[in-house]
Amino acid sequence: MITSSHNPKLQLARALLGRPKERREAGAFVAEGVRLVEEAFITRWPFRFVLYSSELSKRGQELVGKLKVGGVEIEEVAPHLLQSISETEASQGILAILELAPIPYPLSPNFILIPDQIRDPGNLGTLLRTAAAADVQAVLIPPETTDAFAPKVVRAGMGAHFRLPIISLAWEEIERFIDSASQRASESASQRVGESAQLKVFLADMEGQSCWEADFRRPLALIVGGEAEGASQEARKLASQQVRIPMPGGAESLNAASAGAILIFEIVRQRTETRSHP
Repeated sequence: MITSSHNPKLQLARALLGRPKERREAGAFVAEGVRLVEEAFITRWPFRFVLYSSELSKRGQELVGKLKVGGVEIEEVAPHLLQSISETEASQGILAILELAPIPYPLSPNFILIPDQIRDPGNLGTLLRTAAAADVQAVLIPPETTDAFAPKVVRAGMGAHFRLPIISLAWEEIERFIDSASQRASESASQRVGESAQLKVFLADMEGQSCWEADFRRPLALIVGGEAEGASQEARKLASQQVRIPMPGGAESLNAASAGAILIFEIVRQRTETRSHP
């Protein structure tokens, strides 16, 4: 049992729960709580080790047993020490140190999300959770968006990180990513005369076309800007069309997570109807 706050495993966990630089340099991040550790195990995410305390629930104890059988390195920690590094008020008694091992993205994605200048971890995590539910094929994280593997983002994502390709890129790299995906789609897709496989980049903006009137059936990337500053100039340059969510109640705006969810599932709705009624 770990009984010292100077234990190297505790020190690593403490560092990973802090700055993005520590996570990048270590190539690891933290998933805390029974459900998140379960999700990592179910999806066969690579573990470094797991720390737990005697205060685990029955479900947590069963999970520890499965992890041991699965060959994951596990170590018990004195409850007060695990609580001291926990990001939550009441620790669930388990946290995992996981490898930063992004999921490979498809070569010809037709549904990409770009959360731009989303600074609130809860909003970014909720967007990732929504994207995973909607079968978004890749999430591109530009500069000035909070670290997607920060503890609060991982908690709000509720397992989305283990099911969704999440890639941090500079704007120049994002532009090349979209151009490359468009090129591959054009080469591989069987297109009707006059139809293009080029990924169209939509930007959520109050001055845009109504999302109920926009055509989301073709391959696309959706940019959702932060509510504080909106989308960056780089995002606006990349976008080919702006779309808005009609708000008859007269509200000035929605938060980024809510707006993103509405637009993402409008895209799903249109594509589902197209498949049902070709």
